[in-house]
Formats: sequence, C-alpha cells, structure tokens
Amino acid sequence: MTDPIADMLNRIKNAQIVFHKTIDVPFSNFKYELGKILEREGFINKIEKKGKGAKKILKIDLKYEKDALNNDINERPAISGVRKISKPGQRIYSDSRKLKTFKKGSGIIIVSTSKGLMTDKEARIHKLGGEIICEIW
Repeated sequence: MTDPIADMLNRIKNAQIVFHKTIDVPFSNFKYELGKILEREGFINKIEKKGKGAKKILKIDLKYEKDALNNDINERPAISGVRKISKPGQRIYSDSRKLKTFKKGSGIIIVSTSKGLMTDKEARIHKLGGEIICEIW
C-alpha cells in the first residue's frame, strides 16, 4: 500500500455506502489525528485506539444522518464525498492566504501544518500554511 491515508478515507467511504456501523483501520498517529478532526467536525461519531504493539487498530464509529427529504427512516452517510489532494508522488502545499472555503462552508480541507493537523478554517485563524491532505464534504 503506497498511501495509507487514502486507504483509510476509502475504507470509511466504502463502509458508509453499505451502511456499516463501525470499521477497523490499521493504527498510525497521523490517521488517529485525522480521525479526531473528523470526529470534532461531525463526520464520524467516535474514534478509538484498540490493541497493543504491532496489533494496534483504530475503531471508527460511522455517522449517518436522517434524510430530510423523506419522512421514512432513510438515512444517508455523514460523509458524502472525499478527495485526496496531496499524493505520495505529488505533494501540494499552500499558505494560509490561499486556503479558501470549500463547498460554501459545508466541507472541510485538512491541512498538515507545523503545529499539527487542522482544518482550513483553523489554519487561516492561526495564519499557518502547509500540505493540503484532503477535502471532505
């Protein structure tokens, strides 16, 4: 696997398509911090570290929202789309002035800065640029 972050995002997206409640993802600190941002922004319910040593995993509790258009019990995934921006073969960087709002504020851009992972809004507030990891809406 050449891109573990893209793998994590695809696992979340694919699991939500078939309405899984939870998924397991191999552990890394970067993926854990990314999951904490998704939890804080309301895209997933909860993320937890499980296991010890080489058998560590992240258990992600997926979030679904009631469909406002239909009165029945239809649900739709909280994450409707994901796009990986920076890839192993081509890193994309931006400074804080060039970070724009995404999907009219309903989506977020994850940025890896010198102060850690943060959303585009937090990066603009702290006037920090960095590597643009992905867009989530």
